[in-house]
Amino acid sequence: MLMFLLQEQVKYFKDDDPLAGYLILIVIGAILLIVFISALIRNGLGVGKGIRKGAAPKRFSVFAMRRVAKTYRLDHDQTKALEYVFKSNGVVDPESTTANPNVLDKHFKRAFKQIENNAHSEEEAQQKMTLLFSVRNAIDIKHNTSAGSPSSQRISPGMSANLSVNNDSYSVKVISAKGDIVLVDCPRNAIGSQIKFPKGSRVNLAFFGKNNKGYSFDSQVVGVTETSFGPALQLSRGREAKAMTKRRFRRTSAALSCEFYYVRIENGKNKKSHKMVVDARRMAGSVTDISIGGCAIKTPISVPAGSRLKIEFDYSHSAVPVAVLGQVLRINRSGIANTVIHIKFLKVPRKAMNAINTLVFEYSI
Repeated sequence: MLMFLLQEQVKYFKDDDPLAGYLILIVIGAILLIVFISALIRNGLGVGKGIRKGAAPKRFSVFAMRRVAKTYRLDHDQTKALEYVFKSNGVVDPESTTANPNVLDKHFKRAFKQIENNAHSEEEAQQKMTLLFSVRNAIDIKHNTSAGSPSSQRISPGMSANLSVNNDSYSVKVISAKGDIVLVDCPRNAIGSQIKFPKGSRVNLAFFGKNNKGYSFDSQVVGVTETSFGPALQLSRGREAKAMTKRRFRRTSAALSCEFYYVRIENGKNKKSHKMVVDARRMAGSVTDISIGGCAIKTPISVPAGSRLKIEFDYSHSAVPVAVLGQVLRINRSGIANTVIHIKFLKVPRKAMNAINTLVFEYSI
């Protein structure tokens, strides 16, 4: 319709005054050009970028946000939560920010603190934290499916590692990792005496790289040498470290005193109903590592594989002990007097889940 009117105008002025018709077309074209350029500037598409200082800052890209949501398989609520994290922290590039775990955690930690400080009730805070951590774990799971870089597989001084010899497992610290020899501090038994391993003993050393992925390599004991840190076990390193079985959720080392109880299943009044009964006998140990999927507990008590346990541990960021239900998957000896029981969580209440995630991602620090 507009073109028809323009054509009629041109035709009219062509008969009477052709110059006036051209002037009208030029004016209309100029107006349309101004409107188009203004729209580009408002949408932050970079008109004039790099030509002059003080150009309009880049705006948050909704389309990039949708691509992120699709890549990490976020649902509608998770997408809105991630968008809130980014916008409240001034992030304009969702894709590159999500791909960088360290930068991402800085933004998530700020959002976590905002929830803590601004929630109107404890219930609201727990709901928002649960959604926040569901997004963070979804992103972590996606990152864990990609291969680690060579630098992340390097073992370096100061790293905590796990030394496995036969069926025994020992927590050690890496002292040196130069050339074909790795030095770790010598494991000790419950009374503090150095454990001696015959030369040539086959061992496995496991550690976590910079990307929080686990790696391990098979080795042999070369001998013992003195260092400025004390006696060190010499291990040969003839093979490249291999990625360990990938964990679904991020895991972190811990040193949390805990108590645990046996849980048994009893039949209810009818055959179809069951109830869990917590045994009154209390056992003690220490949580050495934990994720929202499970934990490891070091204890002097022998616990059979398959046992169901109620586990309680104190966490400084939580006013009450965190309690979860788990099942023992396997047991490893740790020295003479201790065992390490590896537990899969069966039931984790929402508040406990948030407390564990806070600990794992170090958002309470």
